[in-house]
Amino acid sequence: MSEYDVVVVGSGGGALTGAALAAKAGLSVCVVEKTDKLGGTSAYSGGACWLPGSEVQQRAGIADSTEGARDYLAAILGPGLPSAQQAKVEAFLQTAPALVARLEDDPDMEFEWLPFSEYYDAPGRVPFGRSIQPTNLKRADLPPEVAELVRPPVERDRAGERGRNTLSGGQSLIARLAAVVVREGGTFRTNLPVTGLVTDPDDPGGRVVGVAAMSPEGPVRLGARLGVLLASGGFEGNDEMRREHGVPGDPAWTMAPRGTNTGEPITAAIAIGAATDFTAQGWFCPGLEQPDGGGSFTLGFRSGLMVDRTGRRYANECLPYDRFGREMAEAPDRIPSWFVFDSREDGRLPAIAMPEGDPAAHLEAGTWVTATTLPELAEAAGLPAGALVETVERFNGYAATGVDDEFHRGEDEYDLFFAAGHGPNKALSSLDAPPYFAARFVLSDLGTKGGLVTDAAGRVLREDGTPISGLYAAGNTAASVFGPVYPGPGAPLGSAMVFAALAVDDLAGQNTSGQII
Repeated sequence: MSEYDVVVVGSGGGALTGAALAAKAGLSVCVVEKTDKLGGTSAYSGGACWLPGSEVQQRAGIADSTEGARDYLAAILGPGLPSAQQAKVEAFLQTAPALVARLEDDPDMEFEWLPFSEYYDAPGRVPFGRSIQPTNLKRADLPPEVAELVRPPVERDRAGERGRNTLSGGQSLIARLAAVVVREGGTFRTNLPVTGLVTDPDDPGGRVVGVAAMSPEGPVRLGARLGVLLASGGFEGNDEMRREHGVPGDPAWTMAPRGTNTGEPITAAIAIGAATDFTAQGWFCPGLEQPDGGGSFTLGFRSGLMVDRTGRRYANECLPYDRFGREMAEAPDRIPSWFVFDSREDGRLPAIAMPEGDPAAHLEAGTWVTATTLPELAEAAGLPAGALVETVERFNGYAATGVDDEFHRGEDEYDLFFAAGHGPNKALSSLDAPPYFAARFVLSDLGTKGGLVTDAAGRVLREDGTPISGLYAAGNTAASVFGPVYPGPGAPLGSAMVFAALAVDDLAGQNTSGQII
């Protein structure tokens, strides 16, 4: 059995933050990855990290602070939080600036402010957001093993293509953290799905001392002298677990890499007594349905409108993607929905879809339909013609006046962030340029939000609230610190990174210092 100080399961932003900090502290580290590539869903992301109050925001001169973020979270999470969750929220707020400073002290890490509006109009909100992102870097500047292992962007990965020569966003985050791990002597083991946790038979408390995994050659065990950090995503790729816990959507529609995030590490922790807090929530988003049945993360609608099976709108299409996704999940006739748009962008989808796919392929597969009139479009999409025509006429009236009387589109900062119209409300543009199109949308997600119960140090807890010695969890493997709420761009990554760092701090026995390793 190979043995290390720390075994990290997963290779997304949270996992690699933990691995990098542990390796820099002089600990021997092994990162165990189920697939042949590093990064998971983090590598597909824009790399935004919601880490309030850091020097990066200060350098950019924006009005961010830990106090402001505390006010913001208090407003959107609401009063009466359980004391354990409040402790985790405070741990997140207190740790975020120190974590960013520690990461930026490394020559291979660099962040910049990312203008991107936060998701709620609430006290403490920062105009144009407080999220940060890693700066771009060249693939040629990476250690060869890292350059080969970073998962390509989603549109290339799904097509079986290699990544780009310039790495940005989530690509840069994963590459930078992986480079630190390699430089500091850490080990990566890919193609190694974890099948269980190893406990010390001589320890009455069942201390976790390693993981069991299945290599192509057969079963293996990796020892962990100090602890195991589970940070391998949620169970979004597992249809049975989704149904058991009432999470809407479908594994085919999730943005997790195909065949990943099926929940085995969570199940392994449950098998040794871990408590869970499952929720029917995910980090949701509207998903442009692809000809192969998959979904594509979609945001930033510039024009057009979304209707359910009755041909009527049901929400502000410019809502932040998680909030719109939760609106989709509210009623069965909203999945699938149809996004109706005209030819003002030459038949391209007036939104950001990753990946968008080829319009011709969509039309051939029937995931998009087109027609010269709205009644014909309704027939092609299987929608009530009268209702669709009425909906579009009403919407065009809103575009003329600049006021959406139904759903208030264009009244919030976020609504206008991607808008490009030229009327009295640039988030409202008339649908009046035939031919018309309708694209089928499903409910996608960036991961599930329920999982292992952890404390403010990232320790996995039993049902009685006591920690399982040697076992930690972060990211979507753990129940979200933010509950059902998605505060702003990069909240999944930021919280995963913070609690991975706190876990490493605890397992290394430096918790009394109050410092991130």
